[in-house]
Amino acid sequence: MAAAGSAGVPATVSGKQEFYQLLKNLINPSCMMRRQAEEIYENIPGLCKTTFLLDAVRNRRAGYEDPHPRVRGAACTTLGQMATDFAPNFQKKFHETVIAALLRTMENQGNQRVQSHAASALVIFIEDCPKSLLVLYLDSMVRNLHSILVIKLQELIRNGTKLALEQLVTTIASVADTIEEKFVPYYDIFMPSLKHIVELAVQKELKLLKGKTIECISHVGLAVGKEKFMQDASNVMQLLLKTQSDLNNMEDDDPQTSYMVSAWARMCKILGNDFQQYLPLVIEPLIKTASAKPDVALLDTQDVENMSDDDGWQFVNLGDQQSFGIKTSGLEAKATACQMLVYYAKELREGFVEYTEQVVKLMVPLLKFYFHDNVRVAAAESMPFLLECARIRGPEYLAQMWQFICDPLIKAIGTEPDTDVLSEIMNSFAKSIEVMGDGCLNDEHLEELGEILKAKLEGHFKNQELRQVKRQEENYDQQVEMSLQDEDECDVYILTKVSDILHSLFSTYKEKILPWFEQLLPLIVNLICSSRPWPDRQWGLCIFDDIIEHCSPTSFKYVEYFRWPMLLNMRDNNPEVRQAAAYGLGVMAQFGGDDYRSLCSEAVPLLVKVIKCANSKTKKNVIATENCISAVGKILRFKPNCVNVDEVLPHWLSWLPLHEDKEEAIQTLSFLCDLIESNHPVVLGPNNSNLPKIISIIAEGKINETINYEDPCAKRLANVVRQVQTSEELWLECLSQLDDEHQEALQELLNFA
Repeated sequence: MAAAGSAGVPATVSGKQEFYQLLKNLINPSCMMRRQAEEIYENIPGLCKTTFLLDAVRNRRAGYEDPHPRVRGAACTTLGQMATDFAPNFQKKFHETVIAALLRTMENQGNQRVQSHAASALVIFIEDCPKSLLVLYLDSMVRNLHSILVIKLQELIRNGTKLALEQLVTTIASVADTIEEKFVPYYDIFMPSLKHIVELAVQKELKLLKGKTIECISHVGLAVGKEKFMQDASNVMQLLLKTQSDLNNMEDDDPQTSYMVSAWARMCKILGNDFQQYLPLVIEPLIKTASAKPDVALLDTQDVENMSDDDGWQFVNLGDQQSFGIKTSGLEAKATACQMLVYYAKELREGFVEYTEQVVKLMVPLLKFYFHDNVRVAAAESMPFLLECARIRGPEYLAQMWQFICDPLIKAIGTEPDTDVLSEIMNSFAKSIEVMGDGCLNDEHLEELGEILKAKLEGHFKNQELRQVKRQEENYDQQVEMSLQDEDECDVYILTKVSDILHSLFSTYKEKILPWFEQLLPLIVNLICSSRPWPDRQWGLCIFDDIIEHCSPTSFKYVEYFRWPMLLNMRDNNPEVRQAAAYGLGVMAQFGGDDYRSLCSEAVPLLVKVIKCANSKTKKNVIATENCISAVGKILRFKPNCVNVDEVLPHWLSWLPLHEDKEEAIQTLSFLCDLIESNHPVVLGPNNSNLPKIISIIAEGKINETINYEDPCAKRLANVVRQVQTSEELWLECLSQLDDEHQEALQELLNFA
């Protein structure tokens, strides 16, 4: 450390002056200087570090010269990094001081680059700042941002300066995105200035500013909603159309392109069906860009060496003095255009029907477009949405489109070399099966799919064996282990997609698919062996869960394969495995038939033990625990003859409500309605003594957004509340145990259900 000090880096940091010197060294051109500074910076206590950073950002005097602008900029950047690394605790602890310091720095007109750094840091801070904290500073923050916007707009008009303004519009977009409907009161003071920037930014050097401002306008519109935005919708759409027209005659790498594409998507979301009138103007340029053929060339090595890096080509050496080249500058635009076509098909459905055939003929061949991964991802992602659009034209048209899609989609699962793209293709195939339904695959398709899935599962086991061999090799170290873990995560992700495809087949074909499935059965049984890694056991159990849920009572023929693994895995250390086992035990009760009675009886003590565990409600364990509570409820509800209902019911009621697993929570509330509507004495309690608890559970369900007004259960729960209200004394007793938030939640439920 003494050497570091002599090189200009303080060995320790005891005061602000030394800290500012340290910040300078963090941005020093010398690699050694930066590395030494980073080591010292890491050892500064967190609170001290934050205090020094805030003082640097504020430009506060302390008996010596104010920090250099580069230091203040570095301080802003460091605050932003801390906001990312320690979110959301950093935001919760320092929201007041950080927001105030960054806003003051943005107001200071002394240095545009420092202002830009401060605005960027504020964006990062806001991203993970709880909305409830941000609204505390909302009025002063938004009005400060508007004042700065007016000043920067004037500077743009007078001097053409744009750096701070580019970052400022991004900050405004971030604020609107975070506070959503609470931005409505400020909409009218921002929108005229934002539109004016778009109108002014016509020069080439202002393209990025124009793109970011268009993005900001779309974020603001989405935040305030259609009703408020409609007053400017026509004007904004004309500005977008004018910019779109200009873009059609510009370079592929124009910085406005990506901002325009995302802005169109938000406009579609804001306007809904009203966007259809603009679709013909937007869709043709998109299809043209998505259809563009890449420039490729086979060149001699000498010709490649003579080409400039700025020409936008990438080359692969083929040997024999030859290289294959592809011009990459247009590929990103092609991928973005494909993604937008996916978005419009997804959002507009009926409004997109007339373009469905044209787009599907474009997308299916792109499943083999190996020049750009995101093009293949978009092509795969589009398939189920295009099928949804085709269904609107009737079953015959839908069947023809599926015939065009199905074979290439299955083949892509077998041939795709990239794991991330493969997962999207498999996900798309699973969703497409669910759209098409029972009987959508012919014998040839099923045979090919079976071979592909079998190969994926066998490859999964083989890869695990190879990784174990590598761990025994001489060169094995931490770096190798990290690489092996990355490979393992990729393999497990593909395993989840195998599970998704099987889920779609079980849920659509039911027990008719089981004879086909039996070719995979030994591999799935292998997944749930006790010696397998926990993700294998988790997903193996999930596959058997689906068989029980969708293929019962026939599923009982496989019970000896999964009976003991499901019971034993209730004790597993990994909550994901316990969740899969608990869910399986619940669907056994719900769908399994009488054959599963004894297994349900065995399950109850194991489920109760997990629920009563001391750490069962921690963040890590709560989902698994809630699945256990739901499973007990399903056994009480659907297999009451295999458990002492009156003995278990009081415990089950005491475990409610469920908060995290919404699907299981609504099932428990539905069962609770059954019990109340049948006046079950154990649930109601002596002299209705349990009703305050029940009313509290209902209110909690509304607060946690478990209760959906479209669900029939919402009306039943509202009727329970109304029934209690008929007894004034009982109702007042219930209310006395609820705070204002819970009372308001009940009133809202009564108003809408």
